[in-house]
Amino acid sequence: MTAPFHILGDPLAPILIIADHASNHVPEGIDLGLPPEALTEHVAIDIGVAEVAALLVEKGNVCAILGGVSRLVIDYNREPDAAGLVPVHSDGHHIEGNRVADVAERLSLYYDPYHARVAELAAQPHRPFILSLHSFTPSLRSRPEEARPWEIGILYNEDDRGARIAIPLLEAAGFVVGDQQPYSGKLLNASMNRHAEAHGRPYLGVEMRQDLVKETAGQKRFTETLRPILIKCRNKIT
Repeated sequence: MTAPFHILGDPLAPILIIADHASNHVPEGIDLGLPPEALTEHVAIDIGVAEVAALLVEKGNVCAILGGVSRLVIDYNREPDAAGLVPVHSDGHHIEGNRVADVAERLSLYYDPYHARVAELAAQPHRPFILSLHSFTPSLRSRPEEARPWEIGILYNEDDRGARIAIPLLEAAGFVVGDQQPYSGKLLNASMNRHAEAHGRPYLGVEMRQDLVKETAGQKRFTETLRPILIKCRNKIT
C-alpha cells in the first residue's frame, strides 16, 4: 500500500519542513490517463524539493515530512473542498482518469493521514519553526508569454514575519527574490493557512525555481543558503 507521507530526520528537531508536492508517485490502481513522461514534469511533482529537504535534514536539527503521492493524485496544498483538489487539467494536460476519481477514497487514503501527521508534528511543545518548501516551473506551457525571472519566491498570507527576515538575506546571497511571486500566498497557501497561520506558528514559505534546483549543484546551493536563514528566522520569531 502506498504511504501517504514519508518522515526524514528527528521529529523533535527545531525546524520542520513540510513538502506537500515532493513525490510523483501514482499508487497502483490509479490510472491518470497520462503518458509516463508527464510524471517527470512540474504538473506532477515539485522538482528538487525532496532532494533539498533531504540535504537540509542531513545537515542536522531538521525534520521533514514529504508528501507520498503526486499532486495529480490529490493536491495536499488545497482545501479539502477545493475545485483543484483532484485536478482534471494542469498546464495543458488533461487528466482524464481523474474525471471518474473516487475523491472521498483519495481523501481517506492519502490527504487526511498526511495532514493529520503534519498537524501532530507542527503542534509539538517545542514549537518547531516551519519551512513550507515548494518549487515552480520557469515557464508554463499554457502561458508562454509570462516571464518568471525570480530564482526564489517567498509566499505567505497574513503572517509575513519569516518573509521579512528571509527576503533581504536571500537578496544578499545573490538570489533574485519574488515577494509573493510567481503567485500570491494569499491565494495559494492552504497547508500553511491550516497548520501555521491559523495557530500563530512562525513559518517561511519558499518556492525554488525548478531549472535551478533540478541538478545536484543547484540543490546544494539552495541548501547552503536556506539553512542559516531558517536558523535566524527561528531564533528571531519563536
